[in-house]
Amino acid sequence: MSGDDEDRFRPKPGRVRSDGAKAGQAKSFLSKVRKVTRQQQAASGRSRSAKGGGSGHAAKKGSRVVASGRGVQRGRGAAFVRARNLSNGWSHRQPGNRRVIVKSRSVRGAGKSGKAAAHLRYIQRDGTSRDGERGQLYSATEDRADGDAFLDRGQDDRHQFRFIVSPEDATDLADLTGYTRELMGRLENDLGTKLDWVAVNHHNTGHPHVHVIVNGRDALGEDLVINGDYLANGVRERATELATLELGPVTEIEQRRKLMSEIDQDRLTRIDRAMIAEAEDRLLDLRYEPDDQRGQSDRTMRLRRLGKLGDMGLATEHAPGVWELSERLEPTLREMGERGDIIRTMQKALRSEGAERDPMSFQIHDDAPATLIVGRVIDKHLSDELGENLTLLVDGIDGRTHHVSGVDPARVEDARIGSVIEIGPPDSAGRPSDRAIVGMAEDGLYRPSRHLEQAQFEGRVLGGDYEGFVDAHVRRLEALRRAGIAERIDADQWRIPADFEARAAAYDAGRSARANIRILSTFDLERQIGADGATWLDRRLVSAGGSDLSASGFGEQVREAMDRRREHHIEHGDAAPQPDGRIAYRRNLIATLQEREVARAGEELAAKKSLPFRAAADGETVTGTFTGTTQLSSGKFAIVEKSHEFTLIPWRPVIDRQLGREVSGIVRGGSVSWQLGRQKGLEI
Repeated sequence: MSGDDEDRFRPKPGRVRSDGAKAGQAKSFLSKVRKVTRQQQAASGRSRSAKGGGSGHAAKKGSRVVASGRGVQRGRGAAFVRARNLSNGWSHRQPGNRRVIVKSRSVRGAGKSGKAAAHLRYIQRDGTSRDGERGQLYSATEDRADGDAFLDRGQDDRHQFRFIVSPEDATDLADLTGYTRELMGRLENDLGTKLDWVAVNHHNTGHPHVHVIVNGRDALGEDLVINGDYLANGVRERATELATLELGPVTEIEQRRKLMSEIDQDRLTRIDRAMIAEAEDRLLDLRYEPDDQRGQSDRTMRLRRLGKLGDMGLATEHAPGVWELSERLEPTLREMGERGDIIRTMQKALRSEGAERDPMSFQIHDDAPATLIVGRVIDKHLSDELGENLTLLVDGIDGRTHHVSGVDPARVEDARIGSVIEIGPPDSAGRPSDRAIVGMAEDGLYRPSRHLEQAQFEGRVLGGDYEGFVDAHVRRLEALRRAGIAERIDADQWRIPADFEARAAAYDAGRSARANIRILSTFDLERQIGADGATWLDRRLVSAGGSDLSASGFGEQVREAMDRRREHHIEHGDAAPQPDGRIAYRRNLIATLQEREVARAGEELAAKKSLPFRAAADGETVTGTFTGTTQLSSGKFAIVEKSHEFTLIPWRPVIDRQLGREVSGIVRGGSVSWQLGRQKGLEI
């Protein structure tokens, strides 16, 4: 070949290609298969029906289990879900895999509402670690994570994600913390982003489990959107993979042993679920089949379980081997299982307090209690460990131990283990303000100006704030107007229906169906006995109460504590025994003790604040900046500061929103009527 030939070339242009960002990138075979599959599903209408029925559960086609299709195309982890749709379904459902229960929940605006802080506080509560101490927070890189810093990072996140991961064989895992970190690493790979998470291991139940909280932003600072099917199944699949990898597949003998242990359990078991699924019209045919030798052991196990259910009245044998399952089978067994868990929780809490109670004295309240409960808090934990509502275990003075769930955390924020509280039914009686409005109404019309004249004439308003008194009634009417109960005609006329009181009471009951809770003392009995303030024991002593105390349990302890408190008062000159055996207490004992404790606490705070303390006199109007609270045996007190001094006055929940602001209140008889702005009362 000549040199000229080496320099010659002939261009052969091909077809015109795109010069975009993805030019030259070939599609993988899997991507092409997915595209064709989506097109076929769309053509057949199956894709639309899957999205329309997006319940979050798996759909079954024969024996193959696939993802539900809920949000399959959206969110991080969608590629993982689509891969399962194109394969043999979720592998965590395959025989031999280790069972792992995963619960998930996303909470909107948890950082701003305070729900994130409350949840983090309660999953770290005392008694949850392996040694019974406080739960320890950890992260991907820290054995002791900073919870406050984690909350600060998620303060403005749109969502917070919460998981509970509970491997069935968690006790056999070498390191639950290491297992959790590896699991979260796999989740990060599936989601394609780093996650900001913390976790706490819980060993306070029969099955150790992990609470994981994930902030709602990805590594780029954008909102973290996770595919719905990945939350429902993907996390569990990864958790199952890790447990199976570490412990090996479940052998047939091990699986048989686990199922045999469920035969006599008073809860819904896997055997029950399998029988319910196979029953036709609740009938189950378990007659002997000689050709089915392999299924003989399953038949024997089911017949033994059916014998147990028959004794419970939940199954009936119509012929040898032919059983009918009761329609009450599943709900009854679920309820029994929940009740059994509650009883074990109550027994464990009592044992940690060094107490034993007969389970027959346990009272479980599904709703607000119908009668008043007074007792000490022996446990306070999350009702739903993914939520915020609390459950209280109360050792009552009536000799019973009470389980009350669905409690608003804000109502018992100051209650500690050992605190004395009162739990009663929701307020159903009409408000005094409603009765006053009806009493002032003429021909169905209420006039604030007429009410003001009447109030000034009678002169019974505390502090003489007549305008604030009437304005409080008007604000009540405004709330009822929004509920469609009252009608505003003009600034001085309101139309009041004939059944106003009944409808207003029903409105209140609907808004506050939860139990009515009052903290009687944040101090336990032992601290109350030697306290220098006015305690709950003192109020019982001066009221000569004691007939409601049982002869055993906490009632007996209260009776003994009252005797010791009485001796304390005699020693300090606040009480004296009489010739007839009675005890005479100092006049105005409660007020005297409260003044004594407030003076002592004020001097201690003055030393810390470098600001002089001044006690508020009865009838005095106190103004200043509400800077905080302090908890005394006499109750909770608000710290109100001026530029040159501060004072302590009884706290009321209504001023919590005024922290750092100017407040005003009139002190009357050991209590206070808080006011705000232009002397408007904050409550009726």
